[in-house]
Amino acid sequence: MLPLQIVVIGGGAAGFFSAIACAEANPQAQVTLIEASRKPLAKVLISGGGRCNVTHACFSAAELVQNYPRGNKALRGAFTRFQPRDTIAWFANHGVNLKTEADGRMFPITDSSETIAECLIRAAFAAKVELSIGTPVTAVKRENQGFTITLKSGEQKKCDKLLLATGSSLIGHKIAKELGHQIENPVPSLFTFNIADPQLRALSGISVNPVNLRLLVADQTPLQQIGPLLITHWGVSGPAVLKLSAWGARILHENHYQSQLIINWLPNLRQEEVRQKLLSVKQEWGKKAIALHRGIDLPHRLWQYLITRININTEDRWADMSKQTLNQLVREITQGEYLISGKGVFKEEFVTCGGISLKEVNFKTMESKLVPGLYFAGEILDIDGITGGFNFQSAWTTAYLAGQAMGNIIK
Repeated sequence: MLPLQIVVIGGGAAGFFSAIACAEANPQAQVTLIEASRKPLAKVLISGGGRCNVTHACFSAAELVQNYPRGNKALRGAFTRFQPRDTIAWFANHGVNLKTEADGRMFPITDSSETIAECLIRAAFAAKVELSIGTPVTAVKRENQGFTITLKSGEQKKCDKLLLATGSSLIGHKIAKELGHQIENPVPSLFTFNIADPQLRALSGISVNPVNLRLLVADQTPLQQIGPLLITHWGVSGPAVLKLSAWGARILHENHYQSQLIINWLPNLRQEEVRQKLLSVKQEWGKKAIALHRGIDLPHRLWQYLITRININTEDRWADMSKQTLNQLVREITQGEYLISGKGVFKEEFVTCGGISLKEVNFKTMESKLVPGLYFAGEILDIDGITGGFNFQSAWTTAYLAGQAMGNIIK
């Protein structure tokens, strides 16, 4: 009897992890991983600024799913079967120890993404996964309880079970669609905001932590995030912006990335507390220039920018500030309005929302509900997480469950 023939298309994190999980679960199976480019694991190598943010130190499935704008309900059960604790143990068992940073992000102790890539390649070889690199796939057909895969070279390969782990690439979506699956329209997630204000952009490099951001798009319920913000030469970035972009990915796309952003620069103070602080400065430093004596905890150049937004001149004195101007300043600090005019790119670590419709996938096994023997893992699914290691974790989880299921061992 011929051994079980399994093919994984896609040589990224999810593709390698699923192929290894399958081969380790069923050593008799013949597992082949096909990757179109000559450089597998390319996204792993550039992730986390070359350090690879492997996962996040969050060990409760209920808490973990709150970091996924899309896929949170489907992942709840999946994370009870394979979660960050399992990821840490898996890499430790394969010779790589991870460390936790203050914000919960986890990296290899080497601080090098090459450590993760080399570990996956080493584990694939050890598990006798056959790697077929630089081999683009052009088509897949369902035939005789299995699949026939056509390569760009014209060669055909047959298999009993097939896993698509092609990320957000068009070929994976094309194959899935031809096999009968619905694709949720892929749009960018995790991006920075362009703000066409030269005076704000001149403050590039200034960071404030925390700020409260509210996104007002059309007549939708406002989206909100609290966290660090970085002013850039094109607008704003930082964790709070990236998280907000993930939650607002679809609605921002539908509105051509035109939106209103409300910034509270001092979210730890109530509006009345900000007013009282400013009144104290007015009483104590009445003869001093407003531009030079701020009395609140904001970077000096940012303070000067904020007062110019309400037409306070550099020579204006605190004693001469009217009640109306004071109210305007309080509003500017706590509810400043900025127009988003487009999106930037978050380094090379682009993430998309969209992909295989989750209602068509069994999240216990990652097998298609429509096509027996077809599995999915990673970013090809309509799943995306905020920044912090969550996208890798959903890749490890879905890949592991798919690999185990394809090897006929379900945890």
